[in-house]
Amino acid sequence: MMDETNQKKIEQAVKMILEAVGEDPNRDGLQETPARVARMYSQVFASVNAPAFDNYKLFPVEETTEMVLIKDIPFYSMCEHHLLPFFGQVHVAYIPDHKRVMGLSKIPRLIDYCAKRPNVQERMTVNIAKELNRILDPKGIAVSVSARHMCMEMRGVEKTGSQTESSYYTGQFKTDNELRREFLQRISG
Repeated sequence: MMDETNQKKIEQAVKMILEAVGEDPNRDGLQETPARVARMYSQVFASVNAPAFDNYKLFPVEETTEMVLIKDIPFYSMCEHHLLPFFGQVHVAYIPDHKRVMGLSKIPRLIDYCAKRPNVQERMTVNIAKELNRILDPKGIAVSVSARHMCMEMRGVEKTGSQTESSYYTGQFKTDNELRREFLQRISG
């Protein structure tokens, strides 16, 4: 959570931005905007000063499956180049090792942890895999991210609805083409 000093800095900056674009930060509709923006930034950048991700639980299992797949996990992040949102879905798969699996609800939390900071999609994709690898040390990881970027839709090229795809593979997903193909088929269907 952001401290009060930094909240006030953001409020001042937002007032200055409003003035610079020709608005009156004291008019009725904008008076509370600087405080709202500061609270919003506290939420969407919550992972910037957060400690290492530790909100997970590992469970022992007698036998492990060949692939654990969680798909269509929504996320929201902010482009570090323009501070505009990008959002979409993440698909994560791993091949368990060491006779343990991760609690399923913790993977979406891990994705939120990786997303709640100024980002580029490509780095976020890699960070999700690296964090999962640190926690689980599985035989392989596959991460696929599909997102819409407001920095492409609202400004610049203004191409509404375009999708940016990124992926990252480790271990067996990197070396086994058939396994990678199975992952890609399962997330597309």
